[in-house]
Amino acid sequence: MPVTDASWKTSLEALGGLLRSHRTAAGLTLRELSERTGVSNAYLSQLERGMHEPSLSVLRALSLALDVPLASLLARAGVLEGEDGGPPGMRETEAAILRDPELSEPHRIALLSVYRSFVPPR
Repeated sequence: MPVTDASWKTSLEALGGLLRSHRTAAGLTLRELSERTGVSNAYLSQLERGMHEPSLSVLRALSLALDVPLASLLARAGVLEGEDGGPPGMRETEAAILRDPELSEPHRIALLSVYRSFVPPR
């Protein structure tokens, strides 16, 4: 499937939502994440809103600070793809919850927590 500006923007927004979900689940403020990664508070905010394409070094720093596999962030950024277009190893249901624009971050976290409590880990 060819990459269009719209699909790239959607990928960046999905990555931003994923970063925000992991940050809030970890109980971190943007400022605290900034201190852990060495990435500015303002830039992290823009990443979470899908306004910038992060470099590999920024994704690596975020991966370490949030304890998220780098492959998951790379897949969400559109660099790697799993079979369903989501991060490798992510179930279709989990990817759908993360993509749904109607859900707030707290709702995504709650739904993912409930869903994962019913299915065996991969």
